[in-house]
Amino acid sequence: MPPLPKELILSRKYSAPRSLVWKIWSEPEHVKQWWGPCGPENTTCKIDFRVGGTFDIEMKTPEGDIMRAIGKYLEIISPERIVYLGPSDAATACGCGAPPKARVTVSFDEIATNQTHLTVHTLFDRPEDLIAANEHGYTSGWTNTLIALDDILQKSGG
Repeated sequence: MPPLPKELILSRKYSAPRSLVWKIWSEPEHVKQWWGPCGPENTTCKIDFRVGGTFDIEMKTPEGDIMRAIGKYLEIISPERIVYLGPSDAATACGCGAPPKARVTVSFDEIATNQTHLTVHTLFDRPEDLIAANEHGYTSGWTNTLIALDDILQKSGG
């Protein structure tokens, strides 16, 4: 029997230049507009966009619950790649972009002058961590988030 997967790869092609996709991904005033699964309102978006810096995004669900996405930037190579690590414990994590101890690599590949292929690659410590994250909506949340990102890119002229 093959081992259970402990990584998840999601990708999407955008009709927008890589520089715009990077900008919309890296600046808090833009991230606040698209981050998170459909439904929550992003009430706070703090981003210290540098290696060693952190992000903390608070999302309010339609039911009034507060969810947080917290992470620490490990690598930033403009405009090609962002690598971040989810929080060290499950108590501060959710399925909204930064599961505990998961390493997320976001790649921005220019495939034409005005087209970008974005890949979100999440590597979990164990297969059980991927299963737990998906039980909390990680894959569906990122799928919806990438759709929301496309909407913001189109409004921004992408």
